[in-house]
Amino acid sequence: MGAPDERLAGWQDLLSGGMASMQHKVLERQAGVRSFRAFEPDVVPGLLQVPEYAPACLGQGELTAGSMDDLGAAVQVRMERQEILHHEDKQFHFVLTEASLLYRWCSPSGMLAQLKRLASSIDLPNVRLGVIGFGTTYRTGPWHGFWIFDEGSVAIETYSAELNLTEPHEIALYGKVFDSLAGIASYGEAARQIIQRTIDDLSAEVDEDHPTR
Repeated sequence: MGAPDERLAGWQDLLSGGMASMQHKVLERQAGVRSFRAFEPDVVPGLLQVPEYAPACLGQGELTAGSMDDLGAAVQVRMERQEILHHEDKQFHFVLTEASLLYRWCSPSGMLAQLKRLASSIDLPNVRLGVIGFGTTYRTGPWHGFWIFDEGSVAIETYSAELNLTEPHEIALYGKVFDSLAGIASYGEAARQIIQRTIDDLSAEVDEDHPTR
């Protein structure tokens, strides 16, 4: 097993060159990955984020790295990274909780754009998007988000650092956890209906804030 300092990369170090630089490094690191599996209980995955939503997520780096002068550039790189969603040699499987659709990371209108982007992502040929509805009985707790890259590593973000797991037994365990969560998620039109419920509720709120004159 790797030493603790090999498995943990502190955000202050990761962001020392700036947020945009880190996003470029992520792009390079993931270029060779063919299979992406991600579970997110409270946020939309970065590869599916819209420009209105992404700044609040990326801006969390201010907690550890201080002022984010290149936040705009970092958002642009994150948007550029999303081009890999259209690479035919890559497969993406995202599982979200219904709660992740409700957390307010930006303005109501921005959230509306984000939800519509999620709904449209269901139609991408190499993307599988599952949503675990509130009424679903869990077999495995949704304790934290994680990403599995091929069968080679698992990435987990904490407040202080990024944890990278590479031991085979750890990767296998997270594979089982992902399968358990994916097994209770709704897909296709059922997932779209869950997203659409949130869109409808938010649309009514936006209409109330901006009544037609």
